[in-house]
Amino acid sequence: MKTAEQIVAIAERDATTELGAIRIINREYRRQDESHLFPIRGRFNATERAIRQARAFMRDNGSMAPLEYAYFLDNAQSEIVNNESNW
Repeated sequence: MKTAEQIVAIAERDATTELGAIRIINREYRRQDESHLFPIRGRFNATERAIRQARAFMRDNGSMAPLEYAYFLDNAQSEIVNNESNW
């Protein structure tokens, strides 16, 4: 499993724009998604939900730097998985 920093390093190496980096970050997070292992039991995908939250946040507040975006996804995934109402 890659860390946020490792994913951002890949994105910054391969992307030519900030939007391109965000797309690569999304792709890498989707590749390592393990939603099916947590108490949500496949009822929804935590990574997709976190990405939607990040997009909504950016619509309301402006863009984020790639590392800030990756940290946002990490935090959102953790909150989604650990929220007892999702069990």
